[in-house]
Order: sequence, then C-alpha cells, then structure tokens
Amino acid sequence: MSDNRIYRTRSLGIPAAGLKDQYSDGTAAHLWELYIGDKSQRTAVYRKFITDQLKARNCITVLDVACGTGIDSVMLLEEGFRLTSVDLSDKMLKYALKTRWKRRKEPAFDAWEIEEANWMTLTEDIYGEEQFDAVICLGNSFAHLPNKELDFANQRLALSNFCAMVKPGGVLLIDHKNYDDILERGTSPTHNIYYNGEHLESIITSVVVTEGTPVLVTLDYVIKLDGDKDLRDDTDSERAKRGRLQKVTQNKFRLSCFPHRLDSFTSLLKETFGPEAQHSVYGDFQPLGHIPSPVFYIHLIEKPAR
Repeated sequence: MSDNRIYRTRSLGIPAAGLKDQYSDGTAAHLWELYIGDKSQRTAVYRKFITDQLKARNCITVLDVACGTGIDSVMLLEEGFRLTSVDLSDKMLKYALKTRWKRRKEPAFDAWEIEEANWMTLTEDIYGEEQFDAVICLGNSFAHLPNKELDFANQRLALSNFCAMVKPGGVLLIDHKNYDDILERGTSPTHNIYYNGEHLESIITSVVVTEGTPVLVTLDYVIKLDGDKDLRDDTDSERAKRGRLQKVTQNKFRLSCFPHRLDSFTSLLKETFGPEAQHSVYGDFQPLGHIPSPVFYIHLIEKPAR
C-alpha cells in the first residue's frame, strides 16, 4: 500500500491555503542559496532567453509569483524591468528583502515591491486591481503545488489567478522539470542550465505510484557543507556564505513535486488561457526537439488581447 504522507516532510511546498510552508524551518532556504550557486554566474543563455522573450513583447512590468530568494527578480531588475515579487515562504523572502535593502540606492531596487502571497488567493493578496505585462513562475516552482486528488483543482485555480494578473496581450512564462524523463529513468539530473552551484553532491529521487499512476516525486538535495575550508582567498560574499553554512546543522532538504507531464501541462495552460492563446514550448531554452532530453520545459503563453 502506497501512502503519499510517508514521503512528506513538514509541508508540501508552495501550497494550497491551509498547508504549511516547506521552507518554514529555514534550513532549505539556507541550502537553496548554495544549490543555486553564485547569482552573478547565472548562465548567460538563461538570462538572455528570459529577457529577450519579455522585451520582444514590450513587457515592462513583471510579477514574479515564485521569487524565492529573488534570483530571477534581481536578474530582471538589472535588465530594466519593474518587478513585483511574491512568495509564500517568509524564510525565502528574507533573502530578497536583504538584497533590496543592500541595493536600495539603485532606483530599480528602491521601487522593487516584495510581498508574501499564496497562489490560491493571489488576486486578493496582490493589492489593487493591477495587472502586469508578464507573470513568471520559474525554477520548477509550480510542481510543488500538490495534486492530492489527481483532479488538478489546485493547478486550475492557481493558473486562473496567474491569468487574471496578466494584461490582455501579456504573457505567462512558466516551467517545470522534464518529469517524463525523470519517471522513465527514475533519477533527476544534478546540474543543469538553471542551477550550477558547486555545493550540490546529489539529488536522491523517489517516486510514489498509486494505482499505476505517478502521484509524487520527492527530491532529496544533498549539499556539501565545506564550511571549514580556508577562507583567505574567498571574496566577501563567499565568506558570508560560509558563515551561514556553519550555522546549518543539516546537509540535505527535501522537496515534494507533482510530476507534470508535458502533454497534460500543455492542456492545462490552453484550458486556462483559451484556444486563441499563442503557446510555445522550449526545452532548456531551445526550440522543442532541438535537445533530445532537456532538463526543463519552458512554456510561454500569451493572453489574447481584447
């Protein structure tokens, strides 16, 4: 007998109302910074793809609905976009807030809006009736939304709220891991075009199957804590990072994900945005099919103009 609960940690990630924050104890937030790697070294192809897609559609205002520690929001602020960034985890948001404070003398960062918000109540949590040129949900964040009843009710509500925040003619940029490949192979790649931190040791992958259907993938991220390394040649940011490492007593964290398959996720997006919406899919930022087994699928769907 398979029971989803045996694979859960203290929560299910970016949740429906009433579920706990998966980053609530602060450990994952600390370790996530190490998994990401140096923000200044974010791959050029990642930055270029995201910014080119948004600029090609004359996007200026962007809502980052899964900002986490702020890595994508900061990237877009540096590219001249106006950002509103939200996340459910206050432990993750504190890193974004620290960045905003450190760079507050820069006009873009001074105007950066950061709020705590839940996807299930997003239209209520974002004050006013503002809509955005673009909504982004990146880093496999959407897969953390549970689909306990296998009816996609949570996913439909969240996507509907995302759509409501997009201006007519605007765009949603959203991604998920290649779960088709993960389910076939039974493993998840460690390093990829999104995350290149040197501290990642392994990702231990487990799949829960109910009545022949994969219903949950758990990813145990094992991080190397080399806090005792000689600090003499480190930069200030590296010393600070190692200082945080010495405060972390665990070297792993677990994320629970619903394994979205490419075809079913595409159907959800088209159902939400309507048959007239223009939809494109990329594999690791290349046109679909150019890379045989991409690690990530990136969906771009445009909301029909009135």
